[in-house]
Amino acid sequence: MRFIDLLGVAVFAISGALAGGRRGLDLLGVTVIAMVTSIGGGTLRDLLLDRHPIFWIADPGYLWAVFAGTAVSVAYARLWVATRKALLIADALGLAFFAIGGAQIALQAGKSALIALLMGTITGVAGGVIRDLLTGEVPLILRPGRLYATAAIAGVAVFLALRGVAPAVAPPLGMVMIAALRLLAIRYELTLPVVNVPPDSAEHPVTRGRREPPSAAV
Repeated sequence: MRFIDLLGVAVFAISGALAGGRRGLDLLGVTVIAMVTSIGGGTLRDLLLDRHPIFWIADPGYLWAVFAGTAVSVAYARLWVATRKALLIADALGLAFFAIGGAQIALQAGKSALIALLMGTITGVAGGVIRDLLTGEVPLILRPGRLYATAAIAGVAVFLALRGVAPAVAPPLGMVMIAALRLLAIRYELTLPVVNVPPDSAEHPVTRGRREPPSAAV
């Protein structure tokens, strides 16, 4: 599980560093974005599960994984163009590693399968939300469709369903499910149904064009 966590941290650090580089941040700014992206979800998970000390405080090896991922990203950006496609691929892999790792940690803490599902999803998506907010982007989880949190939920559900039958293959199959769904959603624009609530003027045609009286000044 520690190996999965380290992979998730490193890959999410790459996605965060690429996002910071696309915004033209300096080396410190890129490192900060990489750090909050890679440890933000796990930190929130540990706080919700009341796990102390927080995982990266108990094991500084996770911070070294962040620095390694950042260094790889900086080297990559100097040799090739840091495209949005590269960012989305790194994000999909980080989502897969972190969601399954978060679910495993919740199960080891004695939580139910439902709580493990929630903790896995939170671990996978929270870091990306923080990254997008800090870089001025609409968080991926809030964009219409594209199966982001849905991919995490589906993959963790597969892991939970198989862990009692085939515990050795349950984690990798869950990760493959998450990464595959996310990448297929990006490639083929797979989306969930969008809920459209019409405005009041559309619901009540008689009010169209009618102006509301000005409110009295206070």
